[in-house]
Amino acid sequence: MSLVTLLPFIVLIGAMFLMTRSAKKKQQAAAQMRNEMQPGTGVRTIGGMYATVKEVHDDTVLLEIAPAVHAVYAKNSIGAVLTDAEYNHIVHGDEEEDIEVDGAVVPDDASSLTGDDDAAKIDLGKKDGPDDAEADTTADVKADAEPTTVDADAAKAEPKDAKADGESGAK
Repeated sequence: MSLVTLLPFIVLIGAMFLMTRSAKKKQQAAAQMRNEMQPGTGVRTIGGMYATVKEVHDDTVLLEIAPAVHAVYAKNSIGAVLTDAEYNHIVHGDEEEDIEVDGAVVPDDASSLTGDDDAAKIDLGKKDGPDDAEADTTADVKADAEPTTVDADAAKAEPKDAKADGESGAK
């Protein structure tokens, strides 16, 4: 066999090795983080719940979810161990300027995406002006100009006063 035919297999095996190696490093870092938990630290579970560690056992952790509310969790369910400043900011809403953000701050709304604050605002509400009245009369004229045909079977099946779906008293 030539080297050209073996090259795709070698590249594939090398890529699989690199992917498993990085996954193992992440697992080891997460296990180390979970083993370094101490009572009193704030944590976030993989479900997104914030709690305070009360007791640490071999495979489980006793968390205080709310004052005098305790729950036993598996160590594997701890997603992140938080610093005191970060935990107090998230849970209690403390505004400390010491908190370092890992990346860009994302605004709560899209107002920062538009550069023009003076741009005209579009009113999506219905206007009751004279323009609407002219449009309604034009539509009535077009409707009168076109003859309509009614299917005889459809007229017999549904009486004119039948309720439509979604209306009260519908069948």
